Amino acid sequence: MKAMICRQWGGPEDLRLEEVNRPPLKPGQARIRIHAAGISFATTLVIAGKYQRKPPLPFAPGTEASGVVTEVHPDCRRLKVGDEVVAVLDWGGLAEEAVAHEVNVFPKPRNVGFVEAVQLAISYPTSGGALTWPMALDVQKGQTLLVHAAAGGVGMAAVEIGKILGATVIATAGGPRKTAFAKAHGADHVIDYQVVDFRDEVLKLTGGRGVDRVYDPVGGDIFAQSLRCLAVEGRICPIGFASGTIPQIPANILLVKSIAVMGFNYGYYVGWSPHDARFEQADRTFALMERIRGWCEAGLCRPHVDRTFRLDQAAEAMRALLERSVTGRVAVVMA
Repeated sequence: MKAMICRQWGGPEDLRLEEVNRPPLKPGQARIRIHAAGISFATTLVIAGKYQRKPPLPFAPGTEASGVVTEVHPDCRRLKVGDEVVAVLDWGGLAEEAVAHEVNVFPKPRNVGFVEAVQLAISYPTSGGALTWPMALDVQKGQTLLVHAAAGGVGMAAVEIGKILGATVIATAGGPRKTAFAKAHGADHVIDYQVVDFRDEVLKLTGGRGVDRVYDPVGGDIFAQSLRCLAVEGRICPIGFASGTIPQIPANILLVKSIAVMGFNYGYYVGWSPHDARFEQADRTFALMERIRGWCEAGLCRPHVDRTFRLDQAAEAMRALLERSVTGRVAVVMA
C-alpha cells in the first residue's frame, strides 16, 4: 500500500510517498480502508519530533481518519466489515490502510461525508469533552463562553457545541474571512483580534462583568489576557499552545477572582499518554462520540474541511496549516 513516510524528524518537505507493507491486524483491531485523513497543527509537531509523544521511526503520520472497515480480528465485537467509521489512530493515517483498536473506532454520522468526518475524530471530541465534562469547563445554559481561534478545527467545533449547550458565544478570529466563518458557525459575537483588543471588546460585550468560560487553543499572551476578562468564579481551559508559547499562570489573579484553570488533553482518553487509558476510558469516549454523532445527524454540528489534498500532496497540506491560510480543517483524500 502507499503511505507518506517520516524517516527523520523534520518538516513537511522531509516526508516521502512510499510503497510499504500493510500493517498487521492485532487482537481487538479493525482494518480500515481510508477514504480521508485529517492533518492538524499537532501533525507538524509530531514529524518535527516536538510532540509529547514520538512514534518510532520510520512511520506514517496522521492520527485522524475516516473510511470503511474491511477486516476485523475475531475478538473485535463492536465492528463489522462494511461499517463506515471515524477512527483515532496512534499514527498511520496518511496511508491507504490503517488498523485501530475498536475502542478508538466510532460510527460515522449518516449525513456527514468521509472528508468532513475526519474532523470528528479529534477536533469535535476535544471541544465536546472540554465544554461538557464536569472536570473541565462544564458549560451551562445561560453562561457566556469565549472561544479563541474560532476559525480553526477545534475552535469552530467549540463555537457550535457552545451554542448547542445554550451559551452565549463570543469568538475571536483574525481577518474578515475567518470572522465571517466563525459567525456562520453560530457565534453570537465575533471579535477580529487583528483590529481591536479582544479583552476590551469582551468587557464591553459583557458590561464589564467578563465571561464565565474561556476555551483556549492558543496559549501565550492570549491566555494571560483571557484571565483578565474572566468573571469571578470563571473557568479557563487550555487545550493547546498554537502560539508556540506556554504561558505562565499569575496565581494572584486566580486567587482574587476565584478563577479555576483546568487543562484538557483528549489524547489521554484515547491512549496518547505514557499510561494508556483508552481501555479504562472507552465507555466515556464512546458516550461522548455518540452525543456528537447525534448532534451531527440533527444538523446541529457541521464539520467543515476547507481544502483537500491528494496523498502525495500531504506536505502541501501541512504548509497550508502552518501558513494559517485555512478555516476549519484540511484533509488528505485517498485516490
